[in-house]
Amino acid sequence: MEKKRVMFICIHNSGRSQMGEAFLRHLAGDRFDVSSAGFEAGKLNPHVVRAMEEAGVSMEGHVAKKAQDYVDRGEHFDYVITVCDESNAERCPMFPGKHVRMHWGLPDPSAIPGTDEEKLAGIRPIRDDIEKRVKEFIAAES
Repeated sequence: MEKKRVMFICIHNSGRSQMGEAFLRHLAGDRFDVSSAGFEAGKLNPHVVRAMEEAGVSMEGHVAKKAQDYVDRGEHFDYVITVCDESNAERCPMFPGKHVRMHWGLPDPSAIPGTDEEKLAGIRPIRDDIEKRVKEFIAAES
């Protein structure tokens, strides 16, 4: 059985799209070929990495990637899931080609102010929402 290809995409590929990729790979990597990318390649958010480790999901080896690199290689996906917040939805990259496009409007972890602990506390609900949505996506594809 050929794996369905899924792309999570956002502005910087530093948080939300990375969490989506990590959760889907962790929970159903045997069924899905999953990637993530951004309009721009930012830097992986260390608070996101820590929040994912708390959930038992390693992000070791994850780096921010540009969506244009996938386009330039002519890669195609069955699903493209954008995860930009609603205030940046117009900046959220469109990915060319024929695929099912889904939008999960999620707050930007990099916009959370405060101390490291306050930032981490703000990221946890975003992480949990992404995990819930990924599980629903997997169930819908069963």
